Amino acid sequence: MEIRALHTDEPPPTGLLLLADPAPKLVKDYIARGQCFVAEADQQVVGVYVLLPTRPETAELVNIAVDEEFQGRGIGKQLVNHAIQEAKHLGFKTLEIGTGNSSIGQLALYQKCGFRITGIDRDFFIRHYSEEIYENGMQVVDMIRLSQDL
Repeated sequence: MEIRALHTDEPPPTGLLLLADPAPKLVKDYIARGQCFVAEADQQVVGVYVLLPTRPETAELVNIAVDEEFQGRGIGKQLVNHAIQEAKHLGFKTLEIGTGNSSIGQLALYQKCGFRITGIDRDFFIRHYSEEIYENGMQVVDMIRLSQDL
């Protein structure tokens, strides 16, 4: 598997991006402002993430998604670790990430990769999404914020 930057003439993998974030307008916005990376296996895009500069020396890792057929193979962890290395290479000092309160697997993954919980953005998904989102049998309401010093 290879992880690489999306080519400028290559369309972003919208289907994958919408797996992680069901708001097309938000996805389009951060794709335009950030840098998209894809994971390829057998010439097929199987994963994606976006690295988004947010403040001086700080970036946010947004929209990590792995094709459902390829989940459970460690690709998500490889994407997160690639993003950490890429952020360091680009000179960022802090990398942030956010996920839903019900994203139990993602919370475990991010902490295993060195992120620490820094706060909760209460009602984030109520304020920013017009439709309710459910995951693991519960409504996604709050954004759990994590960060890592690089």
